[in-house]
Amino acid sequence: MASKLQTKRKVSKPLTYEEFLTLTDGEHAEWVDGEVLLLMPASQIHQNLADFLLTLMRLFVEHHGLGKVLSAPFQMKTGESLPGREPDALYVAKENLSRLRLNHLEGPADLVIEVVSPESRERDRGAKFYEYEAGGVKEYWLIDPQRKQAEFYQLNADGVYQLVSPNEQGVYFSRAVPGLWIKVDWVWEETMPPLKTVLQAWQLI
Repeated sequence: MASKLQTKRKVSKPLTYEEFLTLTDGEHAEWVDGEVLLLMPASQIHQNLADFLLTLMRLFVEHHGLGKVLSAPFQMKTGESLPGREPDALYVAKENLSRLRLNHLEGPADLVIEVVSPESRERDRGAKFYEYEAGGVKEYWLIDPQRKQAEFYQLNADGVYQLVSPNEQGVYFSRAVPGLWIKVDWVWEETMPPLKTVLQAWQLI
């Protein structure tokens, strides 16, 4: 998975999204207003956390047969007029699997996870936040390991993200993924448990 430091690739003319997908097949990049934004390699902290969350999500979703979990560099384009983004992880519910294409998701994921880095903080909380909201991503996790902040947003009936706090025990309950819950302490490097501990807490083993 990529960190969120971006550089622009020079192109002779604005690219359509289809041209972008062909040009950047397998690359860590995003498409914004016809431009190619390349994503630089990840830090170890970012990679460890993103891999941890991705693995947990996949195991939970596959065990319960809920849908599919994908990771960067897989693309998501939530709407015709919206950019093509590369979330760290995304979940597509079984009833929405028809949105999946060979190399991108045509429409919103049900849940998107972004691991925030210093270079991406403004974009993840700004442009991407409003794009995911406008595109109909039902749930958005923003995990900032440097600041030890975990924010969980759920789309309300008016199509606006509402911040949903963990309970008094520090446990967050997902709405997009039925039955999924997570302790916030699990996502920090100093307190990240072995995968087996989480799977036992979820009664998957």
